[in-house]
Amino acid sequence: MQDKPVALVTGANKGIGLQIAKDLAAQGFRVLVGSRNLELGEAAAKSIGADARAVQFDVTNRASIAAAAERIRNELGRLDVLVNNAAISHLGKPGTSLEEMAKSGRLSVASLDEVRAVFETNVFGVIAVTQAMLPLLREAPAGRIVNVSSASGSLTLNSDPKNPHRSMFGTYSSSKTALNAITLAFALALESTGIKVNASCPGFTATGLNNFQGTRTVQQAAREPVRLALLDSNGPTGTFSNEDGPLPW
Repeated sequence: MQDKPVALVTGANKGIGLQIAKDLAAQGFRVLVGSRNLELGEAAAKSIGADARAVQFDVTNRASIAAAAERIRNELGRLDVLVNNAAISHLGKPGTSLEEMAKSGRLSVASLDEVRAVFETNVFGVIAVTQAMLPLLREAPAGRIVNVSSASGSLTLNSDPKNPHRSMFGTYSSSKTALNAITLAFALALESTGIKVNASCPGFTATGLNNFQGTRTVQQAAREPVRLALLDSNGPTGTFSNEDGPLPW
């Protein structure tokens, strides 16, 4: 069995996921860079260093997820942290403006195919990956699951007429609302095991998800997910937070 604790980060070949992987490696983890594209994953792992390796799988493909879980068990024999970071915001072309994403993502006009695709990655993919990795996480001395969510999915914040961003609540945001519900459901189901399951909002970060129109850096965005991955036995489970503290569901 691998002596160092092992962390798997999905969608870690770029953006926030890559930074989370880098930060966990710096904290002494052997990091698995989850990526749909093996070449991109290997390049990302190389940029992290000797304690990183790529694991190719697609969160929407159950066979590839199962193969990844088997590889982790066979090659490392353990998994201590799972960070569900992989997500998509739309099916549009690269370079689509945030304004256009918001407009086309409104549920009054959104393509049902696009809604299904976003939920397939952001919601069902998280369930599938978590279920596949749970046998390993149950064996860990301090299993941790972190779901990278968004305050844009907060029903409380979006139901406030004073919130200037509520007009953007649509396909992507509602997928994050569902992710928050899934986070709580897993936390409750695993409460007796010691595995802690929490959701983190990285903030409005400049990534390909929003055509790099965000205002925060990936270094800032990675702080809260990494903090939750490193929670000790006294840490909470079933929470939703950002760097400033708890967020309303």
